[in-house]
Amino acid sequence: MWQGCSYNSETLAFFDSTPLQFRFHLGGERAAATVMGAYTYVSELWKKKQSDVMRFLLRVRCWEYRQLPAVVRVTHPTRPDKARRLGYKAKQGYVVYRVRVRRGGRKRPVPKGIVYGKPTNQGVTQLKFQRSKRSVAEERAGRKLAGLRVLNSYWINEDSTYKYFEVILVDPAHTTVRNDPRINWICNPVHKHRELRGLTSAGKKYRGLRGRGHLHHKARPSRRATWKRNQTLSLRRYR
Repeated sequence: MWQGCSYNSETLAFFDSTPLQFRFHLGGERAAATVMGAYTYVSELWKKKQSDVMRFLLRVRCWEYRQLPAVVRVTHPTRPDKARRLGYKAKQGYVVYRVRVRRGGRKRPVPKGIVYGKPTNQGVTQLKFQRSKRSVAEERAGRKLAGLRVLNSYWINEDSTYKYFEVILVDPAHTTVRNDPRINWICNPVHKHRELRGLTSAGKKYRGLRGRGHLHHKARPSRRATWKRNQTLSLRRYR
Protein backbone atom coordinates (compact mmCIF):
# COMPACT_ATOMS: atom_id res chain seq x y z
CA MET A 1 0.00 0.00 0.00
CA TRP A 2 2.82 2.40 0.88
CA GLN A 3 5.29 1.43 -1.83
CA GLY A 4 6.90 4.34 -3.64
CA CYS A 5 6.28 6.82 -0.79
CA SER A 6 9.04 8.50 1.21
CA TYR A 7 7.61 7.85 4.68
CA ASN A 8 9.47 6.21 7.56
CA SER A 9 8.14 3.35 9.67
CA GLU A 10 6.91 5.66 12.46
CA THR A 11 4.75 7.65 10.04
CA LEU A 12 3.32 4.47 8.55
CA ALA A 13 2.49 3.17 12.02
CA PHE A 14 0.68 6.44 12.75
CA PHE A 15 -1.42 6.10 9.60
CA ASP A 16 -2.31 2.50 10.39
CA SER A 17 -3.52 3.44 13.88
CA THR A 18 -5.40 6.56 12.76
CA PRO A 19 -9.18 6.34 12.31
CA LEU A 20 -10.51 6.29 8.81
CA GLN A 21 -11.80 9.85 8.80
CA PHE A 22 -8.26 11.23 9.39
CA ARG A 23 -6.35 9.14 6.86
CA PHE A 24 -5.04 10.67 3.66
CA HIS A 25 -4.97 9.49 0.09
CA LEU A 26 -1.32 9.87 -0.91
CA GLY A 27 -1.73 10.71 -4.57
CA GLY A 28 1.29 12.79 -5.57
CA GLU A 29 2.03 16.02 -3.73
CA ARG A 30 -1.59 16.84 -2.92
CA ALA A 31 -3.18 14.93 -0.03
CA ALA A 32 -6.95 14.97 0.28
CA ALA A 33 -8.60 14.06 3.59
CA THR A 34 -11.43 11.53 3.65
CA VAL A 35 -14.03 12.83 6.08
CA MET A 36 -16.81 10.56 7.33
CA GLY A 37 -19.40 11.69 9.82
CA ALA A 38 -20.50 9.77 12.89
CA TYR A 39 -23.86 8.87 11.35
CA THR A 40 -22.05 7.14 8.50
CA TYR A 41 -20.45 4.73 10.96
CA VAL A 42 -23.78 4.15 12.74
CA SER A 43 -25.41 3.42 9.40
CA GLU A 44 -22.69 0.90 8.55
CA LEU A 45 -23.26 -0.86 11.87
CA TRP A 46 -26.96 -1.28 11.11
CA LYS A 47 -26.12 -2.71 7.71
CA LYS A 48 -24.31 -5.60 9.45
CA LYS A 49 -27.09 -6.98 11.64
CA GLN A 50 -25.58 -10.48 11.66
CA SER A 51 -22.34 -9.31 13.26
CA ASP A 52 -21.60 -10.47 16.79
CA VAL A 53 -22.02 -6.98 18.23
CA MET A 54 -25.37 -6.26 16.59
CA ARG A 55 -26.75 -9.75 17.26
CA PHE A 56 -26.01 -9.40 20.96
CA LEU A 57 -27.29 -5.82 21.11
CA LEU A 58 -30.53 -6.55 19.28
CA ARG A 59 -31.15 -9.63 21.40
CA VAL A 60 -30.73 -7.76 24.68
CA ARG A 61 -32.85 -4.84 23.50
CA CYS A 62 -35.58 -7.18 22.28
CA TRP A 63 -35.84 -8.71 25.74
CA GLU A 64 -36.31 -5.23 27.21
CA TYR A 65 -38.93 -4.29 24.63
CA ARG A 66 -41.01 -7.36 25.49
CA GLN A 67 -41.33 -6.23 29.11
CA LEU A 68 -42.69 -2.79 28.18
CA PRO A 69 -46.10 -1.70 26.83
CA ALA A 70 -46.99 -2.05 23.16
CA VAL A 71 -46.79 1.71 22.60
CA VAL A 72 -44.23 3.56 24.69
CA ARG A 73 -42.36 6.82 24.32
CA VAL A 74 -38.57 6.78 24.00
CA THR A 75 -36.31 9.63 25.03
CA HIS A 76 -34.24 9.53 21.84
CA PRO A 77 -34.23 7.51 18.61
CA THR A 78 -32.60 4.09 18.68
CA ARG A 79 -31.28 4.78 15.18
CA PRO A 80 -30.43 8.51 15.10
CA ASP A 81 -29.02 8.33 11.59
CA LYS A 82 -32.18 6.74 10.22
CA ALA A 83 -34.46 9.07 12.15
CA ARG A 84 -32.72 12.17 10.84
CA ARG A 85 -32.94 10.89 7.27
CA LEU A 86 -36.68 10.54 7.76
CA GLY A 87 -37.18 14.07 9.08
CA TYR A 88 -36.52 13.85 12.83
CA LYS A 89 -34.95 16.83 14.60
CA ALA A 90 -33.70 16.82 18.17
CA LYS A 91 -35.74 19.83 19.24
CA GLN A 92 -39.06 20.71 20.80
CA GLY A 93 -42.16 19.49 19.05
CA TYR A 94 -40.67 16.16 17.90
CA VAL A 95 -41.32 12.92 19.80
CA VAL A 96 -40.52 9.27 19.11
CA TYR A 97 -42.66 6.31 20.15
CA ARG A 98 -41.80 2.64 19.95
CA VAL A 99 -44.65 0.39 18.77
CA ARG A 100 -44.90 -3.40 19.00
CA VAL A 101 -46.83 -5.28 16.31
CA ARG A 102 -47.52 -9.01 16.35
CA ARG A 103 -46.07 -10.90 13.42
CA GLY A 104 -47.85 -13.34 11.15
CA GLY A 105 -50.83 -13.36 8.83
CA ARG A 106 -54.36 -12.20 9.45
CA LYS A 107 -57.10 -14.59 10.53
CA ARG A 108 -60.63 -13.81 9.37
CA PRO A 109 -62.62 -12.63 12.43
CA VAL A 110 -65.61 -14.99 12.15
CA PRO A 111 -67.15 -16.98 15.04
CA LYS A 112 -66.27 -20.69 15.00
CA GLY A 113 -64.83 -20.35 11.50
CA ILE A 114 -68.28 -20.00 9.88
CA VAL A 115 -68.13 -17.51 7.02
CA TYR A 116 -71.69 -17.81 5.57
CA GLY A 117 -70.78 -17.26 1.96
CA LYS A 118 -69.70 -18.86 -1.24
CA PRO A 119 -67.01 -21.57 -1.11
CA THR A 120 -64.45 -19.27 -2.70
CA ASN A 121 -64.65 -17.02 0.36
CA GLN A 122 -64.65 -19.77 3.01
CA GLY A 123 -61.01 -19.25 3.99
CA VAL A 124 -60.30 -18.35 7.61
CA THR A 125 -56.56 -18.90 8.01
CA GLN A 126 -53.63 -18.37 5.67
CA LEU A 127 -55.00 -14.95 4.73
CA LYS A 128 -52.56 -12.09 4.19
CA PHE A 129 -53.16 -8.56 5.39
CA GLN A 130 -52.70 -6.13 2.52
CA ARG A 131 -50.85 -3.54 4.59
CA SER A 132 -47.35 -3.71 6.02
CA LYS A 133 -46.55 -4.09 9.70
CA ARG A 134 -44.90 -0.67 9.65
CA SER A 135 -48.13 0.98 8.52
CA VAL A 136 -49.99 -0.84 11.30
CA ALA A 137 -47.48 0.52 13.81
CA GLU A 138 -48.02 4.05 12.48
CA GLU A 139 -51.79 3.61 12.75
CA ARG A 140 -51.63 2.48 16.38
CA ALA A 141 -49.33 5.33 17.33
CA GLY A 142 -51.59 7.82 15.55
CA ARG A 143 -54.71 6.51 17.28
CA LYS A 144 -53.09 6.62 20.72
CA LEU A 145 -51.67 10.12 20.16
CA ALA A 146 -54.49 11.70 18.19
CA GLY A 147 -53.24 15.25 18.75
CA LEU A 148 -49.91 14.60 17.03
CA ARG A 149 -49.09 14.11 13.36
CA VAL A 150 -47.25 11.00 12.17
CA LEU A 151 -44.21 12.03 10.14
CA ASN A 152 -42.48 8.71 9.42
CA SER A 153 -41.32 5.44 10.94
CA TYR A 154 -38.58 2.81 10.71
CA TRP A 155 -37.78 -0.75 11.81
CA ILE A 156 -35.65 -1.30 14.89
CA ASN A 157 -36.02 -4.93 16.02
CA GLU A 158 -37.97 -8.15 15.75
CA ASP A 159 -38.21 -11.59 17.30
CA SER A 160 -40.29 -14.68 16.59
CA THR A 161 -43.50 -13.06 17.84
CA TYR A 162 -43.27 -9.30 17.38
CA LYS A 163 -41.83 -6.60 15.18
CA TYR A 164 -40.78 -3.31 16.71
CA PHE A 165 -40.89 0.06 15.00
CA GLU A 166 -40.18 3.61 16.06
CA VAL A 167 -42.65 6.25 14.88
CA ILE A 168 -41.70 9.92 14.55
CA LEU A 169 -44.52 12.26 15.55
CA VAL A 170 -44.78 16.04 15.41
CA ASP A 171 -46.84 18.38 17.58
CA PRO A 172 -48.68 20.73 15.17
CA ALA A 173 -49.58 23.13 17.99
CA HIS A 174 -46.02 23.70 19.16
CA THR A 175 -44.56 27.14 18.44
CA THR A 176 -41.22 25.70 17.36
CA VAL A 177 -42.91 23.54 14.75
CA ARG A 178 -45.24 26.26 13.52
CA ASN A 179 -42.37 28.70 13.04
CA ASP A 180 -40.13 26.24 11.17
CA PRO A 181 -40.71 26.61 7.39
CA ARG A 182 -39.33 23.11 6.78
CA ILE A 183 -41.97 21.31 8.85
CA ASN A 184 -44.89 23.71 9.39
CA TRP A 185 -46.63 22.21 6.35
CA ILE A 186 -47.73 19.40 8.63
CA CYS A 187 -49.73 21.89 10.75
CA ASN A 188 -52.26 22.24 7.94
CA PRO A 189 -55.53 20.46 8.83
CA VAL A 190 -55.42 18.39 5.64
CA HIS A 191 -52.54 16.41 7.18
CA LYS A 192 -54.58 15.07 10.09
CA HIS A 193 -54.07 11.32 10.45
CA ARG A 194 -51.88 10.88 7.40
CA GLU A 195 -51.17 7.33 8.54
CA LEU A 196 -54.85 6.33 8.32
CA ARG A 197 -55.13 7.47 4.70
CA GLY A 198 -51.95 5.91 3.31
CA LEU A 199 -50.11 9.23 2.93
CA THR A 200 -46.94 8.37 4.84
CA SER A 201 -43.95 6.70 3.24
CA ALA A 202 -45.08 3.26 4.44
CA GLY A 203 -48.60 3.99 3.21
CA LYS A 204 -47.48 4.93 -0.28
CA LYS A 205 -45.38 1.78 -0.42
CA TYR A 206 -48.22 -0.66 0.29
CA ARG A 207 -50.41 1.30 -2.14
CA GLY A 208 -47.83 0.66 -4.85
CA LEU A 209 -47.04 4.33 -5.49
CA ARG A 210 -43.26 4.12 -5.30
CA GLY A 211 -42.88 3.95 -9.09
CA ARG A 212 -42.15 6.96 -11.29
CA GLY A 213 -42.70 7.71 -14.93
CA HIS A 214 -45.49 7.41 -17.46
CA LEU A 215 -46.05 3.74 -16.67
CA HIS A 216 -47.26 4.63 -13.17
CA HIS A 217 -49.55 7.55 -13.94
CA LYS A 218 -52.73 5.49 -13.60
CA ALA A 219 -51.72 3.56 -10.49
CA ARG A 220 -53.86 5.68 -8.17
CA PRO A 221 -55.47 5.37 -5.72
CA SER A 222 -53.52 2.13 -5.31
CA ARG A 223 -52.17 -0.77 -7.29
CA ARG A 224 -54.89 -3.15 -6.09
CA ALA A 225 -57.70 -0.64 -6.65
CA THR A 226 -56.46 -0.09 -10.19
CA TRP A 227 -56.40 -3.83 -10.85
CA LYS A 228 -59.91 -4.24 -9.46
CA ARG A 229 -61.22 -1.34 -11.53
CA ASN A 230 -59.72 -2.77 -14.70
CA GLN A 231 -61.10 -6.25 -14.01
CA THR A 232 -64.63 -5.16 -13.17
CA LEU A 233 -67.25 -5.01 -15.91
CA SER A 234 -69.78 -2.30 -15.14
CA LEU A 235 -73.04 -2.59 -17.12
CA ARG A 236 -75.20 0.37 -16.25
CA ARG A 237 -78.92 0.38 -16.85
CA TYR A 238 -78.83 3.38 -19.18
CA ARG A 239 -75.69 3.15 -21.32
